[in-house]
Amino acid sequence: MASPKTSRKAASSASNDETRQRIAGAAVDLIGQFGAINHDAVAEHAGVSRRTVYRYFPDQTALLRGAREHVQGMIGPNVRMPESESDLIDQLDDIYTGFDRIEAVSILMRTTPQGRAIRLADRDKRQARYRAATADAVKDLPEPDQRIATAMLQFLHTTAWLEMHDQWGLSGEEIARSCRWAMKTLLADLRARGGRPLDEEPGA
Repeated sequence: MASPKTSRKAASSASNDETRQRIAGAAVDLIGQFGAINHDAVAEHAGVSRRTVYRYFPDQTALLRGAREHVQGMIGPNVRMPESESDLIDQLDDIYTGFDRIEAVSILMRTTPQGRAIRLADRDKRQARYRAATADAVKDLPEPDQRIATAMLQFLHTTAWLEMHDQWGLSGEEIARSCRWAMKTLLADLRARGGRPLDEEPGA
């Protein structure tokens, strides 16, 4: 049986997490509305004090990152930045079917200034994760081709949804299938070309 002290600590932790999620959810709700997402606007929308928002998210970057993490949780429990090359392939279904599930938020994240700000808040971390995940595949390429190839693989992993959804009416499952095919093709090309620049044929 848990002690009263342990029970109180668990209850406090749950309450803190609930408040954090409430604040992050309020930030997500503000995507697409007039004006920037800031502590004052989020506090008003969440129904908490400005001080409370700052306690959980001490600056603007932390607030935007919290919103990004909240959206990531909405997409699905298995969605995260990749840690390996296999993640690039294995996560595609979860990512793109998840985008379908929260279609309105997915569109706002890619078409509004607020959504763009949320995504840019984690740009350095995102670049580092994708560079690590693709390091073996691009290691023989000269720069800037390593950076270009990594950027294309990241595009296929998370970014192709909006265009294929809007212009072609593809489902998340179909988009995942097409991106898996394209990504496997590119990874095979990278293995075959060795150190040849991207504008040369692999076997030239």
